[in-house]
Amino acid sequence: MAQQGRNLVVYDLGTVEYEDGLVLQSAFALARRGRLKRDVLLLLEHSPVLTLGRGAEPEDIKVSREELERHGVGVFQTDRGGNVTYHGPGQIVGYPIIDLAPDRCDVRRYVRGLEDTMIGALAEFGVKAGRIEGWTGVWVGEKGKDARKIGAIGLHLSRWVTTHGFALNLTTDLSHFDFIVPCGIREAGVTSVECELGRAPSMEAMKEALARNLAKRLGANQHRGRIDQRTVSVVVLRPAGEGFEVLLLKRHPHRGGFWQPITGTVERGEKPRACAMRELREESGFQGEVEPLGYVHSFLFGEPRAERTPRIFQETAFWTLVDGRDEVRLDAREHITSEWVPIAEAVERVPFAGLKAVIRRAARRAAGGATVESRESRVESRRSALDAAIDGRESRVESRESGADRPGLAADLRRQGHH
Repeated sequence: MAQQGRNLVVYDLGTVEYEDGLVLQSAFALARRGRLKRDVLLLLEHSPVLTLGRGAEPEDIKVSREELERHGVGVFQTDRGGNVTYHGPGQIVGYPIIDLAPDRCDVRRYVRGLEDTMIGALAEFGVKAGRIEGWTGVWVGEKGKDARKIGAIGLHLSRWVTTHGFALNLTTDLSHFDFIVPCGIREAGVTSVECELGRAPSMEAMKEALARNLAKRLGANQHRGRIDQRTVSVVVLRPAGEGFEVLLLKRHPHRGGFWQPITGTVERGEKPRACAMRELREESGFQGEVEPLGYVHSFLFGEPRAERTPRIFQETAFWTLVDGRDEVRLDAREHITSEWVPIAEAVERVPFAGLKAVIRRAARRAAGGATVESRESRVESRRSALDAAIDGRESRVESRESGADRPGLAADLRRQGHH
């Protein structure tokens, strides 16, 4: 039964790039230590990534960095406890931002509560899971070779406010766990709901079950968090030699001064695709259709502050292919120049993880068979399925450091509503 005055706000964020997830956690933790009086649960999926906890050893990663890059798997050092684990599509990641003070200052109790949250949610769909003594997390089967990990836990506490959390395998590509010794345990395997049942409930249904079970164990009333603004990005490509180039626009110094593809804010009553076509016309002068990349991601917008709830933007990505002979016509109010840039250089120039991912995805889609000469074949190729994994980039990101990087840039854009 929920205790009077205790509340849990649940945000369903869809896909969040790992760097952006660190920034979001940092912002919500700052607010929770400040004026935010409600606990928070961020539910999301990450693009393929290995994360190293404080207890990780070099031998816990069993393949080379080059092999990981070929499979589109990034690597990040974090400040959470535990060893190495994998995050990727089909896995539900939960980041509870909870103030355990003054009456819940018991880390073991909190860990058991997260385990119970996953165990309870799994039971609702017919998966019998539990604990194994000496091994953190949630397991199917008995200790030993039969044990299969289905849910992982890794935490960080600062002044009794929690970050990081749990990861539950729903329809995860388990082959990526072959790259590591999951959580440092060599004598056990991994599994997913899909593997155990031969099917899986929807992502939405499992998220609802996890949120419901966590609220129950916290004795909290559950509330739905809101997305503050919907935005779009449009990657414009043109053929160049045997590959493609990306159109990048440079913002005015007072608007951030950085390079980006076309972006814009979805107006009230406007569909994302219509917004993308409008922004394409207004910011570059190009007319034509845009195609969805099948990628919608969420991120923090603005500087994190202790006195306010963090603002969350959600962006839908599109792309288009042009012949590149027409002149780019900039909106001089927003951008000072434009440049056609090779794919790898474009990825390095743009400052935000989500925009890097968008450029990579658009480049892969274009390389799948699009040509300027044949519109019919181009449109057909755009409809082809996205690759399961995205190109990765090895990074080392400390939570405290990354918390200042992206918001500092995004703060310059608050005035005009674009990231």
